[in-house]
Parts: sequence; structure tokens; C-alpha cells
Amino acid sequence: MYRFLRPIFFLFSPEAVHGIVMVMLRTMGHIPGAKWLLGKCLTVKSDKLHVNVLGIDFPNPVGLAAGFDKNAVAIREIAALGFGFVEIGSVTPVAQFGNPKPRCFRLSQDKAIINRMGFNNNGVDAVANLLSYRKAGQIIGGNIGKNTLTSNGKAADDYLSCFISLYDVVDYFVVNVSCPNVSNLRELQDHSQLTEIVQKLTAHRAAQNHYKAILLKVSPDISFEQVDVMLAVIGNHGLDGIVATNTTTSRGGLTTRHQEVEAIGNGGLSGAPLTARSLDMVKYISAKTGGKLPIIGVGGIMSVEDALNMLNAGASLIQVYTGFIYNGPGFVKKICRAILNKEQGQKEQRTRIKGTKTTSLSCPCS
Repeated sequence: MYRFLRPIFFLFSPEAVHGIVMVMLRTMGHIPGAKWLLGKCLTVKSDKLHVNVLGIDFPNPVGLAAGFDKNAVAIREIAALGFGFVEIGSVTPVAQFGNPKPRCFRLSQDKAIINRMGFNNNGVDAVANLLSYRKAGQIIGGNIGKNTLTSNGKAADDYLSCFISLYDVVDYFVVNVSCPNVSNLRELQDHSQLTEIVQKLTAHRAAQNHYKAILLKVSPDISFEQVDVMLAVIGNHGLDGIVATNTTTSRGGLTTRHQEVEAIGNGGLSGAPLTARSLDMVKYISAKTGGKLPIIGVGGIMSVEDALNMLNAGASLIQVYTGFIYNGPGFVKKICRAILNKEQGQKEQRTRIKGTKTTSLSCPCS
């Protein structure tokens, strides 16, 4: 059905469509039985899909990336779409409008989106209040950032403020220092500034009576040498994982007319053009850490095959956003079914191999 609705949705700007979808989701939440029916149609439930990582039992490894429900206004309804977890944010200490509109653009030929939203959100107190009423058992990640007007020299205080406010209402944290849509934010990936942020967060965590995992979200535009610096910070300061990757400033390989892309201007690119780079980053991080560091793979997951490739590359969990927009609400269900089918196929293959070995050993003529 979505393939008929998508051309209609795509007549409007991405931000306008997003607003419509959010209203539809919230309205559905007030219709008796609607969430249950949607969950029945779109959720795949199986113990074989469960993943225990970061000290959390995820019902399936497919999450909704940060940016879709920044303010946690529709997390219950989104759960009915089959997601194993939802990441809210990026959240900042004080509410902010973000960058001027228009700030989100669709590149349909490339199955991509360019956005420069600029951390628009309702502020951490409003988000924390909504999350305090969340349904038990739903897994929520908190993606945190700094206010645009906060200087990088004081950025650590913004991250700590969000961390403290959300600590009791989310299951894990993602430190976003890699978004290209906030002026000079990616400078916080520098070793000294990143270390200051991380030290403040881990010090607060150490004083709590319950542990929350902290992950670092990295840019696809950094070199592998810079990834090594990130991994050193993670290892030296007791962080729990990495999210690879954020959106890219690169415009390489696009089929959309150059003039059209130039007219759009700055912003982070997501979608199919990011697939190869995100996959390479996940492969590198997994190999570098011997597969021991939890990785959330995100960026360019536009098909079931992309999702399986990301998991095969070493991701413990995956997240979708642009792929969800282009594929529709049945996308998560397709991925989960593919994971189950793959596991079943591997089990059958192991059984055949075992049977072949048994036959070979029992045959005196072999």
C-alpha cells in the first residue's frame, strides 16, 4: 500500500510530510485498538530475534535512528511499527527552533535526503517529562547534544545537563558530536574536547546506583586514523560502544543534477549514497576491536540486503531512518523476517554439513 501513498507524500516537502506522519501517529494513539492492530500487522516476535547488548535485552536488533521523534511525542505508536528500540533526540538543554526553513530536501533519484535541521527540539526538560510516562519494557535511547549558542568551550556542561535530566528515563545514551548541521559541532570530535565531555558524563554515572551505557556517534567523514582516536577515548574512559555513522557532507557519486544539489546548499546527506561508507566504517571498527565493542550500524540501510550486510559487518544493532522513509512502515518487518530466514538457512546448512560428515565416517567405501 505504501508504494501508492509514497508518490503522494513526496509531492510535499520532507519536513511537511514528517509533520503529517507525526500527527497521524499521535492520532492513532487515541483510537482504541489501533496500536494493537498495527503491532499485530507489522511486528515480528521471536526469541531468535532477541539481542542482549549494552546490558539490555532488545526484542529485535532494528531501531529507529535519532531525528525522527526528537521530542519523544510518539514513542508508543512508533513501537507498534515493529522497532526493537527508538532513539530520541538530539536533545539540548534549552528548547531551540533549529536552522531556518527550508532545511530538509529530498533527492529521490539517489534515494537520499539532505537536512540541516540544527538540533530543533523542545528542550530536555519537556522530553524527560514525556519519557517519564513511557510504557514499561520499551527501549529508548537518548541522543544528546549542545545548544547552538553554547560555545564549544562550554559544550561539556550542555551534554552533562542533558545526561543528568534523562538519566532515569532512557536506557542508553548517545553522545552526538558528529552532526554537520550545528556550527563547529564536529570540532568536539577533537581528542581534548571529547575527553572533557566524556569525563563529566562518566563521573556522574559513577555516582549513580544504576548503570547506563554511553555510546559515541561518529561522522562518516573522518579518517580511520581519527576513528582510532575515538576508539582510544572509548577504551580509556569506559564508554560502552559506538554509533557509526552520522550524515555526511560529501556529495560524491550523486545522480541528481549538480545545479539542484548546489541550490540546496549545506546539510548532512543520508540514504543510499552513504551505504558503502557506513558499512566500511562498521567493518573497520569491528576488526579493530576484535568484534568486542558494541556497534550500532546506521547510515544507508535502504534495503533488507543492506541491513543484513551491516549485521554481517559486525554491527550488534542497526538503525534506519531514510530507508524507513523510502520503504514505508513494513520495512522493519521485512528486515526481521530476513534475519530469521537467514538464521534458519544457516541452521539447515549446519545440519546438512553435520549429516554429510556423519555419512562419510560411517561408509566403509569412502
